[in-house]
Amino acid sequence: MRPGHAALGYAAARVAGAALAGVLLGALLGRPFGGMALALAAYLLWHLAMLYRVEWWLQHRSVTEPPETGGVWGTVISLVARLHRRKRFHKERFVQLMRQLQLSTAALPNGVVILNAQREIVWFNRMAGRLLGLRRDTDLGVRIENLLREPQFGRYLAKGDYANPVIVRRSSPQDSYLSVQLVAYGDGQQLLLAADVSRQMRLEAVRRDFVANASHELRSPLTVISGYLETLSQDPSLDAEFAVPLAEMRRQAERMNAIVRDLLELSRLEETDERAGGEPLDVAGLMALLRRDVLARPVHPREVRLRIDSDAALIGKESEIHSAFANLVDNAAKYTPPEGSIEMRWWSDIEGGHFAVTDTGIGIPAEHIPRLTERFYRVDPGRSRATGGSGLGLAIVKHVLQRHGAELEIESTPGKGSTFTCHFPPERVLLPEAARSSG
Repeated sequence: MRPGHAALGYAAARVAGAALAGVLLGALLGRPFGGMALALAAYLLWHLAMLYRVEWWLQHRSVTEPPETGGVWGTVISLVARLHRRKRFHKERFVQLMRQLQLSTAALPNGVVILNAQREIVWFNRMAGRLLGLRRDTDLGVRIENLLREPQFGRYLAKGDYANPVIVRRSSPQDSYLSVQLVAYGDGQQLLLAADVSRQMRLEAVRRDFVANASHELRSPLTVISGYLETLSQDPSLDAEFAVPLAEMRRQAERMNAIVRDLLELSRLEETDERAGGEPLDVAGLMALLRRDVLARPVHPREVRLRIDSDAALIGKESEIHSAFANLVDNAAKYTPPEGSIEMRWWSDIEGGHFAVTDTGIGIPAEHIPRLTERFYRVDPGRSRATGGSGLGLAIVKHVLQRHGAELEIESTPGKGSTFTCHFPPERVLLPEAARSSG
C-alpha cells in the first residue's frame, strides 16, 4: 500500500475511534450523541492546533525543526521537509554555479554582454564594463546601440550579417580599437563579444606606414633604373649579347614598378574605412574597355565575351571601380590558356548590382579560396611569379569593394575555371528611369 493511502486509512481509523470513544462515554452519561459530538470537536481542535504548528513552522523553517507527529500531519510535514531540503540543495548549487560563472567571466580576457530580443543590456562581465565603459547602476536595460554609438557598429547592426566581427574605434573611455561580434542564442537573445585589438591595429598601422614609405622611396630609383635600361636597350652600338639580359632586366624592373604601384594603391585604400562616394558609371562601356585591353595582349584567351543583362548604372568612384574590375579581368586572362574563354557579366536585381568574371582557367583548390584576398598570397608561387603578378590584385579588389559596401564571392573548380562576382548593394545601383529623371 502506498504511504499516502496508509496515512489516509490511519486517519479514518482515528476519526472512527474518537467517535466510538465519544459514544461510549456519552452512553455512560445518558447522552451518546453528545459524547460523540464532543469527541469529534476535540479531534477537530487538535487538527486546528496541528495546522497552526505546521503554518508557524513553514514561516520559520529556516531556524526551527519540523514538528514531531504521526498520521496525516506527519506525512505532510515529512514531504514538505523533503521538498525544502531539495530546494535548499538546488539553491546552494545554483549559487555556487553563479559564483563560478562570475569568477570565470571575470577572468575572461574578452568582454561579454548579454542582450535581450530588443538588444537591451541584461548583464555584462567586468571586462565588458572596462572596454565599453558600461556601468551597472545606469546601463542595465539600455539598448546597446545607444551606448556604443560608433558609426562602424551602427552599420554592422544595420547590415544584419553577424558572421564576422567588426572593428570599432573608440575614443571614450580610452582611445582603443575593439573587435565586436554579435552571436544569437535562445529566443531572440544575443551575446555581444568584445576584444581589445588595439595592439594588433597599431602594429598593422606601423606595417602599412612602412610599406607606403618604402614604396614611395623605391619609386624614384626604379624610375631611374627603368629609364637607363630603356636607353641602353635602344643604343645601336650595344653588343647583341647584352640584348637578352637587358630585356629581362627591363621586364623585372617593370614588374617591380607594378608592385610599387599596387602597394601605393593598397596603402591609399587602407588609409580610411569611409564609404566612397562617386557618380553613375557606365558599366557596359567599362566592360568594353576591359575587353579591348585583354585582346591587346600578346597572348590572350581565344574568346572574351560580354554579357550585359542590365542597363543600370553603378554609383561609385570611377578610378577605384576600374581598378577592381581590371584586376579581376587581368587575373582571369593570366590564368586562362589561349584556347580558353573569359566572360564578363553585369546584371541587377532586388538585391543590387552584380559584376562577374568567369574563366575556363586552371581553377583554385577550395582550401585556398578564403585566403585569396590576403596581400601577396599565392596559390602556386612559381606559376604566379611566371605570370608577372604582384600578389596584390585581389587585396585591392577587396578594399575597393569594402569602400563601396560590396562583397566579393569566389567560386572555383580546379581544372575547370573560376567565377569572381562583385555584389553591390541596391543603393549603389541607378536604374535607367532614375538616371533620366536625375538628368
